Amino acid sequence: MIALAAGGSDGLGFGYNTKAVLMTRGLSEMARLGLAMGADINTFYGLSGMGDLFLTCSGALSRNRRVGEEIGKGIPLPQILKQTQMVAEGVHTTESAYALSLKYKVEMPIVREIHRILFEGKPIKQAVMDLMKIARGGEIPLKVKRTREKR
Repeated sequence: MIALAAGGSDGLGFGYNTKAVLMTRGLSEMARLGLAMGADINTFYGLSGMGDLFLTCSGALSRNRRVGEEIGKGIPLPQILKQTQMVAEGVHTTESAYALSLKYKVEMPIVREIHRILFEGKPIKQAVMDLMKIARGGEIPLKVKRTREKR
């Protein structure tokens, strides 16, 4: 779902800084939901979390990024899916993540806006404007108390 947003950013012609913001805040959203569901925070900052997110948001072969890019160019989702031979699981994951964010009362603005674009017909440019209104900060899902190990 975050790769859909990153691809949408590419399709709209935004640069690397915009994609970096989406990836950073997207990782935070994923971690907040995971924590609310009982996950270990370290899962999100390793290869299976951050590593996979980086690849799917920036890789030329990423199906989800490619679907997002087409949406950013103004092509309707049903047309994209009809022309795509492989599954872009981010479309279905967006539905699940959005439902879980409501169930666990976790704020996930990127997921919410991607859901509105995909399933409610919200124009992507309006979603971008709405995301830009969100206050800075909040990229770190929780404060981690650092302790010194005794020797």
